[in-house]
Amino acid sequence: MSDKLESWQAFAVDYADGRARFIAHAKAAGAELRSYTHPTHTASDGGALSVEVARLGPAGASRTLLLLSGTHGLEGAAGSAAQLAWLATPAAAALPPDTNVLLVHAINPYGWAYQTRTTENNVDLNRNFVDHDKPYPANEAYDELHPHLIPSAWTEAGQESVKQAIEAYRALHGDDAVFNATASGQYRHAQGLVYGGQQREWSNLTLERILHDHLSQTRKVAFIDWHTGIGEYGEPFFLCFNADGSEEQEQAARWWGRDRVLGQRPHGLARPNYQGLVFRGVEAFLPGREVAGAVVEFGTRGLHMREALRLDQWLRFHAPREPDAARDQQLRADLIDAFVPYSGIWRRAVIRHGIAITDQALQGLAAWN
Repeated sequence: MSDKLESWQAFAVDYADGRARFIAHAKAAGAELRSYTHPTHTASDGGALSVEVARLGPAGASRTLLLLSGTHGLEGAAGSAAQLAWLATPAAAALPPDTNVLLVHAINPYGWAYQTRTTENNVDLNRNFVDHDKPYPANEAYDELHPHLIPSAWTEAGQESVKQAIEAYRALHGDDAVFNATASGQYRHAQGLVYGGQQREWSNLTLERILHDHLSQTRKVAFIDWHTGIGEYGEPFFLCFNADGSEEQEQAARWWGRDRVLGQRPHGLARPNYQGLVFRGVEAFLPGREVAGAVVEFGTRGLHMREALRLDQWLRFHAPREPDAARDQQLRADLIDAFVPYSGIWRRAVIRHGIAITDQALQGLAAWN
């Protein structure tokens, strides 16, 4: 098997293509495969929406490298490419002793299939892993901004109105406060940004089932959740959510470098008080196990991604009210390019960094005492 995939071999054109490619590459690598099919939703062409899970190595291994793609729907094209590219390398065929690799492909299949970051219920899956039996975290700053964030029309005038509202809030509270308000998560506005939902999403429940089914014996877990949007163009940006000073955080710093892991400031701003992260779900679903790792982003448009997040919501809720096929086709292409750039330069960088980061985690996991 070749240890190199071209960018056009690793990157799928859509969800159905990505699913087919993942299954083919996982089979070629000798992985055991299992599908978790959505019980109530299908793709627009009637095809199944499912999470594919591939395991390399022994089922009862005590060490697991967990690789997750598609938390944010359409971003899954990049995470999938990183998974496929690594599967084609010699490392996938020569795992360390007592180690397995679990690749979870397109954990939010609806989002990828329908070219949005959110789930079938417009929930940001990466804000859904809170305790839904307790009062939801408040975000009064977002409540204040919400009426102004999504313009009724995607025009220059509409964009200017949004910018004026954000600038007015920034003038009073500062850049970090704006970022925290619009990124940390909110649980009141179902058609808003970073909506964490009012119940556990199917993808949330399915991830718990996957980890229960496949990782009952593991004791140490190296976890990578692939994302896009934060960081320099085509370069990886690490968000480690292990507790400061913990052994798990120290492990992640050893694997990927202290300068990459510690004290990171997304977009040069203070890290938001993120709520309901998938990272927290993995920790909760694997009680008593040591979980070290990070969300790994591949940078695209920097702070301009905030506009792309608003465009995602506008296309979902405002565009259908006054359809315009030519407009919506162009805006959809812009949205996809914001999160998964079509540029071959960017895509080759994702493959190169994705393989290296995965190998570093695997080697670090093997050396973790």
